[in-house]
Order: sequence, then C-alpha cells, then structure tokens
Amino acid sequence: MAKKSKHNSSRKDLRMRQQLAQEAARLISEEGINDFHTAKHKAAERLHTQQSDNLPRNDEIQLALNQYQRLFKSDSQPQQLHQLRQASLKAMRLFQRFKPRLTGAVLDGIANEFSEIDLHLFDDSSEEVALFLLNTKIPFSHCSQKVSMANGNAIEIPCYRLEIYDAPVLLMVFKHKDLRQAPRHPATGKPMQRFNLNKVAALIDST
Repeated sequence: MAKKSKHNSSRKDLRMRQQLAQEAARLISEEGINDFHTAKHKAAERLHTQQSDNLPRNDEIQLALNQYQRLFKSDSQPQQLHQLRQASLKAMRLFQRFKPRLTGAVLDGIANEFSEIDLHLFDDSSEEVALFLLNTKIPFSHCSQKVSMANGNAIEIPCYRLEIYDAPVLLMVFKHKDLRQAPRHPATGKPMQRFNLNKVAALIDST
C-alpha cells in the first residue's frame, strides 16, 4: 500500500507540474509575461497552489510554451517570429561595430507579439553604446540585469532598452572577454546560443 500511495503521489505531483507549466505557457503567450520565474508563480496563484513546492522547472515551461504555440498560435506566431528575426538582422547591422549576437526568445524560436529582441553587444565601456545611441538619435532607457555566466559567476550587465524597426530591443553590453563564454540559458542552465550576423541571415534564409 505504501508503494502504491507513493506512486500515486508522484503521478499527482507530475500532473500538478504539467498543469502549472501549461498555465505559465499560456500567460507568456497571451498576457506578455516574459519571465519564467514570474510566469510560474503567477500560474500557481491562478491555480490556487501558491504554497506548492512542486513548481515546474524552466525547461518544462519552455516545452509547454512550444506546445501551446503549435496548438493555438500556429496561424500567427511563425509570422511574428519571422518579422522579429528580420528586425534583429537590421539591428545587428546597425550595431555591427559592437560585434552583436542574437540570443533569447527570437533565436530560440518561441518569440511572440510581446517579445523583445535580445542582443548581446561587446565593448569594455558601455558608455560607448550610449554615445552611439545618442549620436544616432535613438531614444533609449538604461537598465541592468544580473546574469549567471557559464563559469558560475553572477555579474551585473548594463542594458539599454529601445525600439527600432518596429520592434522592442534589449541591448546587453558585455566586456570583450565575454565573447568567449556565454551566460547560462534561463531555461536549460546550459550556455546560451548566440548567433552572429551571418548566422542570423542564414537562419532567416532557411525558414
């Protein structure tokens, strides 16, 4: 009986995680929540399981998001993704002097109408990016984000938010040395994929 009870409990825990992951995916796709941590806790609140310590992992949410978009957004999400990738390519050409790399939802293929383009730029002085934006008369706001690097170090990255080519863009300015190691992906914990301009152009041509 004890073994059966434990098995039933495990199945129940799995179902709960799946339900929470599905609700988190819906919130990301339909309500524009673009942070997995926020989405899973909001999902727990919606499903009245706030006290649960059985929240889904980020990779489970990403899988649920892929499934949700295939089921409910197949008529709109691919076109939105294509437009964002086209805008990404234009933005990368604009910021070419800073060795731009595309990453995040647009590269992963899960971007939707609420997503912003994530570009990693590289310069030992983030002020150089700010000066470039001022000289090109592009309005922007300054912020920062903490990221976990592949070597385990957590660092604060200066960022600039702006809108160009009809798309919201987040520029994260890394040191030149950080070209050699990428931050950990928030969903998988593995080093993030980062595509340069040529790889993004080839990605667009292949889809």
